[in-house]
Amino acid sequence: MANIKSAQKKNRQRITHQARNAAHKSAMRTAVKKLRAAIAAKDAKQANELLKSATSLISRLGGRGVIKKRNSSRHVSRLTVAVNTLAK
Repeated sequence: MANIKSAQKKNRQRITHQARNAAHKSAMRTAVKKLRAAIAAKDAKQANELLKSATSLISRLGGRGVIKKRNSSRHVSRLTVAVNTLAK
């Protein structure tokens, strides 16, 4: 355990940030899972709605540094392509 006051504070912040980031990542995974289920069911209308919310969430997390920017960009791109194939 840290003995210095600033190190103790940083440790408290780390715990808070870890919990928040874990919750955000969990929400992202759930959104992606729902979207993939809609794609598998070939439900284009629901997939388009879920795509909008999922891409928004993923991009936001990439911008905040919860996940890496290129990782978020890759996820958005692949999900968009998967939904667009339903329209054809």
